[in-house]
Amino acid sequence: MKFNLVFSLSVVASFAGAFPLGSLGLASWDVEGYAKDNPIGVTTGGKGGETVTVETVTDFNAAVKDDKPRIILVKGNLNFTSRPKIGSNKSIIGVRKTAHITGSGLDIFHVDNVIVQNLKISFIFDNDCITIRNSTRVWIDHNEFASDISKGPDYYDGQVDIIRASDWVTVSWNYFHDHWKSSLVGNDDTLRDVDFGHLHITYHHNYWRNEGTRGPAGRFGHQHVYNNLYADFLYQAIHSRSDNQVLVEGNVFRGNTREALSTYGLVIPDDSPNTCVCGDEELDGFANLGAKNDWGGAGVNITQFGDFVKAPYKFKLTPLFLVSTVVKLGAGIGKI
Repeated sequence: MKFNLVFSLSVVASFAGAFPLGSLGLASWDVEGYAKDNPIGVTTGGKGGETVTVETVTDFNAAVKDDKPRIILVKGNLNFTSRPKIGSNKSIIGVRKTAHITGSGLDIFHVDNVIVQNLKISFIFDNDCITIRNSTRVWIDHNEFASDISKGPDYYDGQVDIIRASDWVTVSWNYFHDHWKSSLVGNDDTLRDVDFGHLHITYHHNYWRNEGTRGPAGRFGHQHVYNNLYADFLYQAIHSRSDNQVLVEGNVFRGNTREALSTYGLVIPDDSPNTCVCGDEELDGFANLGAKNDWGGAGVNITQFGDFVKAPYKFKLTPLFLVSTVVKLGAGIGKI
């Protein structure tokens, strides 16, 4: 039965460019998690505003800079020499598989209600592909992030970093690959007073492959991490430290992964070799396990359980035996 269902999904996907996973009840294709269910309201991006198509850096910058609702369709290769600042109430959506951002990544700073979908962002030197800072209601969905893991941990920075009291964010259906430090939540252990009580982030149905650390790594917040696929997440995948809380359920780990989940405060040298060769000590975090995970032989080190035991919203949990197939079919660009 399980084999037949997996085989059927693969056959359907081979004939459909946009596989309707949501309509099959296996996962949510719409916004889900903290970007949907929060005290402010559902993340809608540029809904209700004009739709514009951009194909140049100049046009992109002009379209994103104000706070008016706007849907921005992105076509072609855009090589930014400086980081665009995304305004509030924006939907930035790549057209088919054509939209590729290089040079500099995107800043989502001090804004509210932003959606970023269907973009490939790669090889962003010495900075993040996307940095979300002091912003609320952000949905990062169906994108692809990549670089070159052979360059080591400090040549490139993060793929999606969420910092400085940002809140009500969902990171879903993205393909993260060939990169060292993927997604950091709360970037400084001295900023407890700024971050504590914020940083509610949902990570679901992301495909992480050939990554080093931070899938995600969190400080001071709450992350709900479910139905993600990790393949060769080499050193440390989910890391909860400095009083952070994670709820981890229905995830699958495959290949060469040293540590799937840890709440020990030690930031391992593989993550931050520019500090002590023994690592960087912080306070421990907390973790709780919901639906069963498939650790695939990777280590799990939970030093303390927390009080984040149930997500405060409804969500579709993909059956564990289907997670690998569903995530591979649905994650990344060209699927929406």
